[in-house]
Amino acid sequence: MLERGLAALLTLLLLVLSAAPALADDGTPPPRIGIVTMQPGEIFFERFGHNAVLVEDPRTGEALSYNYGFFDPDEPDFITRFMRGDMQYQLVALPFARDLAYYERVGRGASIQWLDLSAGQARNLADALASNARPENARYRYDYFLDNCSTRVRDAIDLALDGGLQRQLEGRSHGTSFRSEALRLASPDPLMWLGFDIGLGPAADMPQPLWNESFVPMRLETALRGVRNDATGQPLVKAEQPLLPQLLPPEPAEQALAWWPWALAGIALGIALVWLGRRRPRLTAGIALPFWLLCSVLGALMLFIWFGTEHRFGWANRNLLLFSPLCWLLLPGGWQLLRRRRPGRWFDILLVMVAALPVAALFFYWLQVQPQRNLHWIVLLWPIHIGLLAGLRRSGTSHSYGPAI
Repeated sequence: MLERGLAALLTLLLLVLSAAPALADDGTPPPRIGIVTMQPGEIFFERFGHNAVLVEDPRTGEALSYNYGFFDPDEPDFITRFMRGDMQYQLVALPFARDLAYYERVGRGASIQWLDLSAGQARNLADALASNARPENARYRYDYFLDNCSTRVRDAIDLALDGGLQRQLEGRSHGTSFRSEALRLASPDPLMWLGFDIGLGPAADMPQPLWNESFVPMRLETALRGVRNDATGQPLVKAEQPLLPQLLPPEPAEQALAWWPWALAGIALGIALVWLGRRRPRLTAGIALPFWLLCSVLGALMLFIWFGTEHRFGWANRNLLLFSPLCWLLLPGGWQLLRRRRPGRWFDILLVMVAALPVAALFFYWLQVQPQRNLHWIVLLWPIHIGLLAGLRRSGTSHSYGPAI
């Protein structure tokens, strides 16, 4: 009889404990959580796609989109902060239908991944997002690779999983880098592609784990498919649903960049400049002047990024050895040549220095301590600098500059 009583008491205790969570939350069902991924757009800041966290109340059907991608271009210091690398973005909570309407209007595709979270995880995530969206908490300092709209979504999920997302993504890699992803997604816009490729320094070339690769919303979407929720023992993504078709060109595929066409172009241009410089120095100077001006401006811009901004992935850019600021000092000598005047011995010295700097760039590339993937620029520009040196220097040539004035 005593044993039966103890068994009944134990059963009652288990029933009470199992009902405790429901009693604690008054029987309120947890919110549904989804990650919405939007495909790339046509405007330059839309090239990398976008994402947001959807929180849906199962009782009312109300769906809020927590979107980390808002900024105010009308702020008085917006341009200055952008140039310094001190951009301010903010989280905005808005009705999901209104958020999605923009992407439908511009033809950008969208899909949703419904997450398999425990009731506690879903409530904690919804509460954390609501708190983060308050005006006093909403703003954050934007970093293009390390702290953007997608990494904020990633971090919110990781917080709900008690660090489980980072633990599963940190140790795996596709071998991509910040540069390779930036160039891939910027490839439909040649000027944007050039800006990234010339402006990024060696820090952008380090291979990144899936965790860091998730700065791209589409990469995060792919990574979530392989994640498990330790709390439920189930895959994190329990269902995927298309929302909008992609009417714009699709996300660019990965494509290796071959260096040898750049080398052939550089060698051909270098040989042409040697031949032309020995026969038509004025014409060659007329070609060299805009080239040196371009190198000077780009070199000065790289120095400004390095020493005057917080754009850390543009620091220590070895393209400075190819687009050398020393080219500023070649401009007066080139102008003298264009006017049939002798530029002076210093002009020859500068030509040698500018042509020798790519040797250092090649050495750093070969050293591979902290490599910068700029071999294509080295093999293109080095022959051009050598061609201008051999074609325009006075030593060993029979230039007729005209009378020295």
